[in-house]
Amino acid sequence: MRHPLECISPNLRKPLFYVFFALTLLVFGVFRGLDEPLRTAAAPNGIVSFELARTVDAAQAILTSWDSNARLFAAFGLGLDYLFMPAYALALSLGILLMMHGRTGWVLQLSAWMGWGMFAAALLDAVENYALWMELTGRVFSPYPEIAAFCASVKFVLLVAGFLTAIGGRLIKKEQT
Repeated sequence: MRHPLECISPNLRKPLFYVFFALTLLVFGVFRGLDEPLRTAAAPNGIVSFELARTVDAAQAILTSWDSNARLFAAFGLGLDYLFMPAYALALSLGILLMMHGRTGWVLQLSAWMGWGMFAAALLDAVENYALWMELTGRVFSPYPEIAAFCASVKFVLLVAGFLTAIGGRLIKKEQT
């Protein structure tokens, strides 16, 4: 299997990584501010608590704990997340691609799979956001909380695995030339 971004010229990979990494950090910083009004007793981790609510009762409790201002912040954050998805997917996938240079064998295969995994994480994030939007707009019934929680859980596992692949791969010795 090939990495999804191998078609990018090697001399463009690092500059593109920095662009998407910077955009990821910028949007992440905006999310930090948007998340503050969403932190309540029912949602101690803000939007992440809502993403992982898993049940209709838990999701409804979170929504009840948010005032109209907090719900606007949540709605804006869900929309902004659609900009965040390609930014983090490209940054992590490019980071993995940069790491795989000169690697062979299982490391090369793992990095190719994880490169695709970052785009799978973004796709899961989009499905999750749709389910959260449905809940936010009054449709707090099954299967929306379950879909959101499943997609968020798998997304977080993929993102952590991708990050560890990009960072950990730097520790593995390159093939001698």
